[in-house]
Amino acid sequence: MPPSESPYARALGDRIHELHPVLQTYFRAIPDGDVGVGEGVLHRIGTPRRWLWPFLRPLERRGVIVACWESDVPFRVENRTIASRAVGEREFHLAGGSWTMRDAVALTRHGRVVDELGEPGLIAACFEVDVQGGALALTSRAVGIRLGRLRIRLPRPLSPAVRLTERFDDVTGRQHVDLTITAPVIGRIYEYNGDFSYRIEEAAP
Repeated sequence: MPPSESPYARALGDRIHELHPVLQTYFRAIPDGDVGVGEGVLHRIGTPRRWLWPFLRPLERRGVIVACWESDVPFRVENRTIASRAVGEREFHLAGGSWTMRDAVALTRHGRVVDELGEPGLIAACFEVDVQGGALALTSRAVGIRLGRLRIRLPRPLSPAVRLTERFDDVTGRQHVDLTITAPVIGRIYEYNGDFSYRIEEAAP
């Protein structure tokens, strides 16, 4: 594939045609000068385990995950393809104010995708990419922490499992996203799910 293709399309190869046609557009490269814009509502976001919130605050300040448990949260996502990476910025309108999550996805030499979250990149998760019933499914295989130039891979017994599914509903005409993070022993420590509409438009100058 051409180097300008998205990491998701390069990881899937010909299997990208198994995705719903709308998702094929979503996960392909965005042309130079354009931006992909999604607007919708998260039905829930965060974790009800309030005792975890103090541990999540440092990650919240870096734009990785947010320490809250809220429902019906409006959000907006802007996607771009920059140097063959899928770069996203998601703004969530929470009760206490707006919060922004940033990430950049690249392809590994093993054909998986690695998502660096935070600004600057703090957490890196390596995912297997699959297609299930027309939906895109990501399952983490490794999670690491970046400290300066050093990346520390968490040992498997301590590593959280991250799962994300993106699907399109022809009845509602909306795209649905569902993410969960599960930690060993503790169980689910973070999640969000919701639906949105998506379009590609010319980027503002």
